[in-house]
Amino acid sequence: MTEWLGLPPLATTQGGQIDSLIGWTHLFMFVLFVGWSGFFVYCLVRFRQSRHPVANYTGVKSNTSKYSEIGVAVVEAILLFGFSIPLWAARVDRRPPESEALVVQVTGEQFAWNIRYPGPDGVFGRTDIKLIDVQSNPLGLDRSDPAAKDDVTTINQLYLPVNKPIIVKLRSKDVIHSFGVPEFRVKQDAIPGLTIPIWFVPNVTTAEMRTRTGNSEFQYEIACAQLCGLGHAKMRGFVTVQTADEFQKWMQDKVKEQSEPDPFR
Repeated sequence: MTEWLGLPPLATTQGGQIDSLIGWTHLFMFVLFVGWSGFFVYCLVRFRQSRHPVANYTGVKSNTSKYSEIGVAVVEAILLFGFSIPLWAARVDRRPPESEALVVQVTGEQFAWNIRYPGPDGVFGRTDIKLIDVQSNPLGLDRSDPAAKDDVTTINQLYLPVNKPIIVKLRSKDVIHSFGVPEFRVKQDAIPGLTIPIWFVPNVTTAEMRTRTGNSEFQYEIACAQLCGLGHAKMRGFVTVQTADEFQKWMQDKVKEQSEPDPFR
């Protein structure tokens, strides 16, 4: 059904549950559409003017309508408290321990995604708003803090290891943005003043997806799904999913690169 709905290929472990939910939702909507359409046609025929030339102002006299409405309310309450809330708790609130996951900070701003990794020490360094520089230090990272010396930052380029839980801590510097990667079945608003965690487990590397799709230039794209200003359409980022060894090498290279003195300063 995902192909019929035009969904992109799936690339996370939890995405199958979301696809299943989307499929059942559309199936349920189709059943409702057929049922209500049939009822609508029945009403057109049953209460046509030729059979009822004079309006009836007394309305329904039986309790059928009342009992039907109560039944619908009970079913909706069961769905909400019996399924929806527990599933939300299991999927959203019960994140894996940070010690078992890769934690990444993603900060949206007009019109870019600022990405920060804690580096080999696994600890995010201190930031200071006074140190923010649009060109060289958009996050205001304080490199004098020992924990910040190995922090790795990128702009619009998110590198992830395959088959490892990822916790993305979303923030915004200005207006509301929305972090969305369609293949991961992930989308979450980034709201100024809040740090909102989301998590997922990518299970298809970029190289594997290129082979599956037959597109040698395929890239996972971070799309801002919230209108955030004149440059909204250009606020694009890209995700590269690598093997564990490839990611480790990339991280080591970035730490080495950022530890070297800036020749322009």
